[in-house]
Amino acid sequence: MPTPAPTIDNAAARRNMVESQLRPNKVNDAGVIAAMAAVPRELFVPPLAAGNAYLDENLPLSQGRYMMEPMVLARLVQALALQPSDKVLVVGAGSGYGAATIAHLAGDVTALESDGSLARTARGNLLALGCRQAKVVEGPLEAGHAAGAPYDAILIEGAVEFVPDALLRQLGPDGRIATVVRRSGVGKAVLIGAPDGIVAERVLFDAATPLLPGFRTPARFVF
Repeated sequence: MPTPAPTIDNAAARRNMVESQLRPNKVNDAGVIAAMAAVPRELFVPPLAAGNAYLDENLPLSQGRYMMEPMVLARLVQALALQPSDKVLVVGAGSGYGAATIAHLAGDVTALESDGSLARTARGNLLALGCRQAKVVEGPLEAGHAAGAPYDAILIEGAVEFVPDALLRQLGPDGRIATVVRRSGVGKAVLIGAPDGIVAERVLFDAATPLLPGFRTPARFVF
């Protein structure tokens, strides 16, 4: 007779994630800690991977897409310094985990997803959690969602080789973008602002985050 799979205490796993992955890695904002402790991460991973939901690594979703490592997501969200009145765009929302987390911190969240299957999953997950201030829209990630602009903050939930001008144009006057930028294969989490149209970038920490589709630097012809 096969041995039954061990039961996972997800509440305990969330507490362990906070205490062993977040706090030791400079995640100290009380709101971010509370949000990460409240959102059931296991709901957002494929069912067969539910036992890995709280590992400190990027988890595969589908079609080459990944769920961002908890510590990296938490530090990016912390860097955005979100307020309850903020309007936030989450680019590459995947199954909705980042949007659900941010919904605990900001009053208006738009989750942009290009993959129809993931978008449907995200809608179902957010509905199941009662995240009424978060909505899912579908479209090309690199184009953003101009219909909802301007945004106080944009989280790109994955790595990019460049940040498109379309996203910068969708920022409000004091808007900021948090993402991981990969140049020459090296990933750096960054906070980007564009006050008075002048783009400023601050490096936060190293991050080995997989690339999102649509954000590779266009090839240039050399003559």
